Amino acid sequence: MVFAWALILLVVATVVFHFASPWWFTDIASNWTMMDQTVNVTFWVTGFVFVVVNLFMAWAVIKYRHRKDKTTKAEYEPENKKLEWWLTIITSVGIAAMLAPGLAVWAKFVTPPDDASIVEVVGQQWAWTYRLPGRDGELGASDAKLVTIDNPLGVDAKDPKSGDDVIVTSPELHIPLGKSVKFLLRAKDVNHQFAVPQFRVKMDMVPGMVTHFWLTPTRTGAFDALCEQLCGVAHFAMRGRVVVDEEPQYQEWLATQPTFSQTAAIVAGDPEAGKPLFATCTACHGDQAQGNKELGAPKLAGQDGWYLARQLHSFKQGVRGSHENDTYGKQMIPFASMLADDTAVRNVVAYIGSLPDTRPDTSVGGNPERGKKLYATCASCHGDKGEGVWGTNAPRLAGMSDWYLARQLENFRQGIRGTHRQDFHGAQMRSMARALKDEASINDLLDYVHTL
Repeated sequence: MVFAWALILLVVATVVFHFASPWWFTDIASNWTMMDQTVNVTFWVTGFVFVVVNLFMAWAVIKYRHRKDKTTKAEYEPENKKLEWWLTIITSVGIAAMLAPGLAVWAKFVTPPDDASIVEVVGQQWAWTYRLPGRDGELGASDAKLVTIDNPLGVDAKDPKSGDDVIVTSPELHIPLGKSVKFLLRAKDVNHQFAVPQFRVKMDMVPGMVTHFWLTPTRTGAFDALCEQLCGVAHFAMRGRVVVDEEPQYQEWLATQPTFSQTAAIVAGDPEAGKPLFATCTACHGDQAQGNKELGAPKLAGQDGWYLARQLHSFKQGVRGSHENDTYGKQMIPFASMLADDTAVRNVVAYIGSLPDTRPDTSVGGNPERGKKLYATCASCHGDKGEGVWGTNAPRLAGMSDWYLARQLENFRQGIRGTHRQDFHGAQMRSMARALKDEASINDLLDYVHTL
């Protein structure tokens, strides 16, 4: 009897929780209301079966429970064709009721209207990038073999259609309100899945394949883009954003994005031109960019140029140094702003790259053996030897200022870094840094990094 009442309470509690639960669909922001309707059909079919089966079990337990007078006797009947036919028919109807709407929605989901514009989404560990066709309305060819630091999407420069393609290296994508968009999806490394819950869309991304779906956004706003396919250690932090704009705001954003021809025409930085620009930096970072702990200025020499350029742009745009407790970040903003344009940034970074890479002394003491175990997670992005991996947007750690790394890890843990809306990579690091429980863990980790 206890088991029977437990089944009845389970059914009642489940039904009540289903209708009273605050965890339900977010407000839809696209044309795919059919997705919600299909899910609701599945809930009704599976919910009905759940209630009937469990209440039947409770009824059977009560009716055929052991009694001393044996007034009710259960009989063993291994074959009952009539019952089997009814179960087969009812089960088939239930499965058809769930599958048929899904198949109808799927057919529409992968059949975009003729006037749909195109957006290419590229997934990699652990970031999103995008490509849009230019004035010709067509995307140029691409190949994973062509992927480099300067061509992260692997666009084929020999294809005449590639020149005007719009390259969006930020994880934030903008699309216009009320216009159909066809998303082409490809992955550079492992399986991913691009999903925007408010749009009710998701699709697998498989290396070597191009998958697709379409949608029409129905309201403006910013919506999280997630990876819902387990793609590695930082899968949970692989976030992007899709912003739906009114047409004027969309065109304004689009005009700020470079074309493939423009990115391919970028001239490498000139160290000689960067030398006088670096003169101001020497007051804190040293004439050889060796760093100065007393002034809170880290070593720059030896760091990856792409990372230095990205951080300088982040300071200029207020992505770094905006937090009220980021004292040193606030100091960097006016100095970074002295670099007038992208050319100046490239030149000063090129000059820093020409400086000797002198290994600094360790200043953080810990247990390197314990740190080695902690670093196993870090190695997935920063490399086994802390060399830095541009493909995962992870800078070099080995041979850099350990006291500075300790400060930044603490800043990530406290939310001083990684909380700005546009700091997507910082947000990933904030999630990872919080795995370090205390100062001792940070010291152990960095003491091991110093051995690399």
